[in-house]
Amino acid sequence: MCRSIKTLRPPATPDVTEDDIRAAALQYIRKVSGFRAPAEHNREVFEQAVDAVTAATHDLLAGLHIRGRSGGHGHGDGGDGTVQALGALGASGNSSSARTGK
Repeated sequence: MCRSIKTLRPPATPDVTEDDIRAAALQYIRKVSGFRAPAEHNREVFEQAVDAVTAATHDLLAGLHIRGRSGGHGHGDGGDGTVQALGALGASGNSSSARTGK
C-alpha cells in the first residue's frame, strides 16, 4: 500500500521538510479514501484527516531514536549512539499546519 510514499526517517532521508511530511499524509489519505480529490461535501473531513496524519507523522518522527548508526559519524547523538530524529523540525504546533489544497 502507498508504494509512492518515501521513507522519511533519518538517515534514510536526512533533510525532511514539512512539504515531504504533508505529501506523504496526503498520499495516504488519498489511498485510504479512494479519492484523489474529494467532492466539496467531503473536503473538510478529507483535509482534517490529512492534518491529523501530518501531525501524527511529526510526532512519530520526532520521537524516534536511531541507534547504532554505522560509520560512527555521531551526528546529533548524545554520546550513546542515539540520535533523535527531526530535531530541526520539532513536533510542537504541527497539527495546525496551513492547508495546502494539493
